[in-house]
Amino acid sequence: MKKTTTTLLLLLISFTTFSQTKDSPYEWDWVRDGIWTGAALGTTVTGYSLIIGKDDITEAKLQQEVANQDNINFIDKWAVGYESEAAIGQSNIPFAMSFASPFVLLFDDEVNEHTAQILGLYLESLSTTAGLYTVTAGLVNRSRPYVYNEDVSLERRLINNGQRSFYSGHVAAAATATFFAAKVYSDFNPDSPAKVWVWAGAATIPAAVGYFRIKAGQHFLTDVLLGYGLGAVTGYFVPELHKTDDSVIEVVPSAGMSATGDIYRGIGLQMTF
Repeated sequence: MKKTTTTLLLLLISFTTFSQTKDSPYEWDWVRDGIWTGAALGTTVTGYSLIIGKDDITEAKLQQEVANQDNINFIDKWAVGYESEAAIGQSNIPFAMSFASPFVLLFDDEVNEHTAQILGLYLESLSTTAGLYTVTAGLVNRSRPYVYNEDVSLERRLINNGQRSFYSGHVAAAATATFFAAKVYSDFNPDSPAKVWVWAGAATIPAAVGYFRIKAGQHFLTDVLLGYGLGAVTGYFVPELHKTDDSVIEVVPSAGMSATGDIYRGIGLQMTF
């Protein structure tokens, strides 16, 4: 019995020592991050309700759109009329790869020690992107390229889904996932020679999604570029804002009372100079 107790104690000491040497470069705060993630998910639900509540366009509006297609900016005009069901299916391949990329990190021993924390940050990143996208897509009407294609059925061209070109949610989500994965890998493995390839993959996968979404007639180039940029920024800076020690930017909970006596709660950014 004494020998068993001694063995268990040694194992516990070893485990504790091992855990302490595998420090995460990030800090998770249940209050701060709970507010952040909850607000992002709430915004996503609100945005989704705006999306499903959008009206279909009328035939008169459709004809007006077609008649005014020459007014589309030169960056996007070349994609007018694109439509391809095959390209939609092809876009789903790199799209699925992007969502899986952060889970590959769990095969890295450095990251695997902090699985729950990384998954929490991943959820926070994706929910932030989802909130931004759904509200924008719910409020902004922009015809998809296929709406201008007279070979597409009139019913499909009129439904409200055709008014969600701005901006590309697929590309934004893909960029968030891959840039998040590359950022986390780099922070856990700052001296790894593989970083250049990880970042190259992170940049390429959402670009492939964007290419196929344009070929499918779902988005114009500017929709893809904006989605790519917003997704990449979110995927990179959500982990960055959680960095410990050297962080100069932090997300902090904020609460107080306004001049009118109203109590408020939220989150804010704090920069250290």
